[in-house]
Amino acid sequence: MRDSLYVALSSQIALERRLDTIADNVANASTIGFRATGVKFEDVVSGTGPKSVSFASSGKTYLSGAHGALTETGNPFDFAVQGDAWFAIDTPVGTVMTRDGRFSMNENGELMSIEGHPVLDAGGSPIQLDPRNGPPKAGADGSLRQNDQLVGSIGLYNFDPGENFVRYGNSGIIPARTPEPVTDRSDTGIAQGFLEESNVNPVLEITRLIMVQRAFENTAALMRQTDSSTDEAIKTLGSK
Repeated sequence: MRDSLYVALSSQIALERRLDTIADNVANASTIGFRATGVKFEDVVSGTGPKSVSFASSGKTYLSGAHGALTETGNPFDFAVQGDAWFAIDTPVGTVMTRDGRFSMNENGELMSIEGHPVLDAGGSPIQLDPRNGPPKAGADGSLRQNDQLVGSIGLYNFDPGENFVRYGNSGIIPARTPEPVTDRSDTGIAQGFLEESNVNPVLEITRLIMVQRAFENTAALMRQTDSSTDEAIKTLGSK
């Protein structure tokens, strides 16, 4: 009887983690460049033979690879990644990957992220523009020109978020390993005047939320039933 309680408890812990990820996804359904979080669970087997018991693991998070829709803004400092690549920004915690291309140029001509961090080129250096020459024109390869002169290039990077990744801000991901600059851009590029929306499907997430809540309620009912059976067994044995 105790085993069933432990199994139910492990299930509730797993469901709680799934609930947390769904809540985070729904909260960021309108966040530019946000990639949804998923969780995968595995059976953890205790014991061997006929006495083995399967428990639910606490789960491992992963990042959805689906692309968000592109929205045209017309702002020359808005950029969207096309393909499987990421922008890189320099933050107090080091290089952070992001798909949020809401950039701006400060008074010194540095290209900055929405949170005020320098945007990096393919070499890992901050991008320096001429503040006197206005917004740059970007090519599909990320090259930046002012007055028809090449002044820099926005870096695009590949990296594997892996399991149990760490977020920075809303859309940023702290890479576990040094990201690699994209060298072959045949299937990746940059669209100026566009932004990538969140890839969260709110309707799907709400459906998942309802399913998780029902599963949690069923597990709680199983635990109450097990407790009741244990009490009855104790009473029966105690009366003999």
